[in-house]
Amino acid sequence: MTTSSAPISSKPATFPKNAWYVACMPNEIDEKPLGRTICSERIVFYRGAEGQVHALEDFCPHRGAPLSLGQVCEGKLVCGYHGLEMGYDGKAVHMPGQRVGGFPAIKSYPVLERDGFIWVWPGDPAQADEQKKHPLEWANSPDWAYGGGLFHIQCDYRLMIDNLMDLTHETYVHATSIGQKEIDETPCKTRVEGDEVITSRFMENIEAPPFWKLALRGNNLADDVPVDRWQICRFTPPSHVMIDVGVAHAGLGGYEAPEDKKASSIVVDLITPETETSIWYFWGMARKFNPKDKALTAAIREGQGKIFTEDLQMLERQQANLLAYPNRKVLNLNIDAGGVHARKVIERWLAQEAA
Repeated sequence: MTTSSAPISSKPATFPKNAWYVACMPNEIDEKPLGRTICSERIVFYRGAEGQVHALEDFCPHRGAPLSLGQVCEGKLVCGYHGLEMGYDGKAVHMPGQRVGGFPAIKSYPVLERDGFIWVWPGDPAQADEQKKHPLEWANSPDWAYGGGLFHIQCDYRLMIDNLMDLTHETYVHATSIGQKEIDETPCKTRVEGDEVITSRFMENIEAPPFWKLALRGNNLADDVPVDRWQICRFTPPSHVMIDVGVAHAGLGGYEAPEDKKASSIVVDLITPETETSIWYFWGMARKFNPKDKALTAAIREGQGKIFTEDLQMLERQQANLLAYPNRKVLNLNIDAGGVHARKVIERWLAQEAA
């Protein structure tokens, strides 16, 4: 196994801004405006006329108050400090007893409501293209079920990508749920296809760990027989990781086994940078087996939430260490290839933006 060292950069982490990021879930803005920092941009999200989603800079041009502390009235965002009404284009439109037509406009951001999420483009609005949004093929199909959640984590978004592109940590961080010794005993392969980085690991004739025994039972399959297990991690910029995971009764084709002989899912990881050292992590699992079983969806979501809570603690402590020792070096092993290549893709995107 090869080993190399890499300096821990003392420069702040950066992130592409000309891209679609998940900003929030739709129900987060159903009742009132939501203020959220995305890629160091302070943004307020709200529903205007007819429920349309809008996003503005979270800054009232009158006295600088956060517009997210206001309310929506007749489709307009009203500042909660002095009642200044803002249009969705960022222009002030009305204030009781005052003339506001000459106020400078604030930023407005391209925003989409698609596939069960609200997405924002924090960069150049002229480059925003709906076709560039990451496709979620399972999101609008009755053949799939989805359950997930949101974590606010104090870490560089690239540390989360590293975590998801190298699943050998499951053996140790998630020993009681999805971890097993066969993971770090089985080599993984990494390849790059354009801007997509793919790592894969296939394990044969092993015992299913507790989480996957639950999934097998959820698909009316025996959980006490040997299985073939797979993990296929796919990174796409700016920061999304989709992981094909599952188990099938051994000897029936593994990943290619018939649907009634396996339990397989897509682990959904939509990572949105907040600042250089914090993220909004939209996590979930989409499955194609027994999609109408709401109790199963809830059980899987609960189990997955506990798993990701274990990652949260590790990543936050890791980030604290890296900040405390900025001149130390980290080591790259073969298992880190997915994360290393993902960072190269991100660096290429950043270079293109800078140009």
